[in-house]
Amino acid sequence: MENVRIFGYCDPLSVRAGERVDFMVSAEGTARVEAQLVRLIHGDEHPDGPGYLDTPVASPLDGALAVAHQFTQVGSFARVGDPAGRLAPSGAFSGFAFIWPTTPGGRSQTLFGRWDAARVSGYRFGIDAQGRLELVLGDGISVAHLIGEVPLFARCWYLVGFSHDPASGETRLYQEAVINASNSLHAPILPYAYAERQAGVLTQVILHLPDTPFVLAGSHRSGTPAQVVDLYNGKIDRCGLVGRALDAAAFDAIRRDADGLPARESRLLAYWNPSIGYGPAGIGDTLVDQGPAALDLEGFNRPVRAMTGYNWTGRDDSYRLAPEQYGGVHFHDDALIDCRWTPACSLEVPADLPSGCYALKLRHGGVEEHIPFFVRAATPRAPIAVLMATASYLAYANEQLSFSSPVVQPIFGRTPILSEDDMIRVERPELGLSAYDCHSDGAGVCFSSWRRPILNMRPRYRMALGSTWQFPADLSMIAWLTHKGYDYEVLTDHDLHRDGLAALQPYKAVITGSHPEYYSWRMMDATEQYLGGGGRLIYTGANGYYWAVGFRDEEPWCMEVRKLDSGSRAWQAQPGEHYLQSEPVRSGLWRNIGRTPQKMLGVGFATEGFDASGSYSRMPDADKPELGWIMAGVPETLIGDFGLALGGAAGLELDRYDLHLGTPPGAYLLATSQGLSDNYPRVSEEIYYMFPGQGATQDYQCRADIVFFDTANDGAVFSTGSIAWTSALPCRRFENPVSTITANVLDAFIRTGPLPGRQSRP
Repeated sequence: MENVRIFGYCDPLSVRAGERVDFMVSAEGTARVEAQLVRLIHGDEHPDGPGYLDTPVASPLDGALAVAHQFTQVGSFARVGDPAGRLAPSGAFSGFAFIWPTTPGGRSQTLFGRWDAARVSGYRFGIDAQGRLELVLGDGISVAHLIGEVPLFARCWYLVGFSHDPASGETRLYQEAVINASNSLHAPILPYAYAERQAGVLTQVILHLPDTPFVLAGSHRSGTPAQVVDLYNGKIDRCGLVGRALDAAAFDAIRRDADGLPARESRLLAYWNPSIGYGPAGIGDTLVDQGPAALDLEGFNRPVRAMTGYNWTGRDDSYRLAPEQYGGVHFHDDALIDCRWTPACSLEVPADLPSGCYALKLRHGGVEEHIPFFVRAATPRAPIAVLMATASYLAYANEQLSFSSPVVQPIFGRTPILSEDDMIRVERPELGLSAYDCHSDGAGVCFSSWRRPILNMRPRYRMALGSTWQFPADLSMIAWLTHKGYDYEVLTDHDLHRDGLAALQPYKAVITGSHPEYYSWRMMDATEQYLGGGGRLIYTGANGYYWAVGFRDEEPWCMEVRKLDSGSRAWQAQPGEHYLQSEPVRSGLWRNIGRTPQKMLGVGFATEGFDASGSYSRMPDADKPELGWIMAGVPETLIGDFGLALGGAAGLELDRYDLHLGTPPGAYLLATSQGLSDNYPRVSEEIYYMFPGQGATQDYQCRADIVFFDTANDGAVFSTGSIAWTSALPCRRFENPVSTITANVLDAFIRTGPLPGRQSRP
């Protein structure tokens, strides 16, 4: 039984009642599993809480489900079918590309070619295991190689190419560094900007197989299933093929003026120019061919675009200003945004199914898998919406930062506790990476999607820090609302991004989860509009509204973020690569775009720590007569010295009141955290000089604050400033001061008219 594995995901992640959701499942060690639809109530199995809770929901999916192992293609590349053989010439031809390799050496990598690795036919141009240029030709029986003599340097731009003439038997390689002051790891004054032109006798005839595609950044291997292998790490800019054998002077001319090639080359076969296609909606995955056959390449697993190219001068930091300098496309051998599995089953969600958090539970013996999804009301009717932070769930999806002990142990303040699921995430490249990880070449992961199993978005999952995080933690709010009998519905970040203000307007009050860290421009705008129109928001988290992210309208399942030169970040984007390709906006911290969380929430990110959580001390504003309704039934001066998240309600990550950063001047400071250790340091974006005394015991800015303020048209915001707040709600059978305060605020927020003790504001 220990050899059985069940993995699954669904698409879409959020549906309206009456719509369809598909479930993709891959299994090992069994051909059948037992399926059951459940409504998720609570996940955290901490002994001080109610434990795991779900409610079975009768559906056509219940019962035995046939499953099988499904293949996943990992790695990014681009390809085009070529049944006519235009890119497999029988006579002389040449190929070239501007490249910026990141991991030359160690294994064979293909830059481009029309090659079948299983049938050893065609041609492939790439980098060998010693980091040298390599041209491989095959006729289906024998294989010939021509290998360069001088290895390529990592992160250095080159124009590389080959020419092959089967009639004369002469084949040449070309290698020339293309460096200016900004575009490369190396300086243009260094002495190795040379050309290598090596001739060899290769009389190999290339076999044309109509079903072999042309692949950029990898090689095709036929079979069941067909795969792409020998994946390349690094950037590729302009790339092309010419139907004659180019000499050194012709390659030099391309290096000086690549974009002039289509006009001056009468025997051009293809010329892919990635700098074409930038527009007001960003840029897609198609690499445009300016050759006569218009054989555009389609990207697979989202090659990273909006990247600087071989000609980037450094004067313009966005593709909106100089698109011709943003032809770089970064490929990674471990990229994954879509497993592309076949659905094992589908569900037409009943029109009368209540809005909530659901999952398809799959079991075989002692092995269990949950595939969560969210059901939105077809017609909103409840007064309360819980906004599930699906953008943040994607950012952390299958993160492997827990395995980076030099980083994690100092952050946690103790040794991480790893589970079997943690180990599986590292062992299985087909599960993909998170926005907190780096690709195998060291570049940060900027794309994450729900079209793959996400093992840490499961109801029972606990992080290595010993607490729930993101979705499992947010279920504590769902359990609290359910236990208290509130009438609520769920929305997701993706619903908010798609529908904007219309998603929030039907509700009197909106409650966030514990950690809504990732927000798009549309989400920010819609939330501000909701509050300006009289909406009421309860922010029960911390480090929220922090990173600016983007989505393509037609592909909401894939989120993009770029970590810039500020903020608590696991990686940092390269110079000039700060704008999203999904939509032409700057990524990074919202704070650095001028939209601090304090402006909208009253609090913003101040500190994080993972050794133990603290509690709150009551502040004088809490006892003002006009706010007596918030603290009604809570005589304690010490609030939240309990919780499922490391023992307190103020912990993990914390937000503070700060007038300098935009907290509204009329905001009330009701309580502030206490009892935190020096493992809670000041956030990195506020540390200008390195000096001692950065921890919570020395720096009063390292704290969580509970804040309340009014907005226009009887709107209001209540913020708790702590990720651990929601995990304190279920303690003591849901009867505790944290629960009482939250209920007091929510009860007032869902009533019509001015709040208690307040007058209507226009």
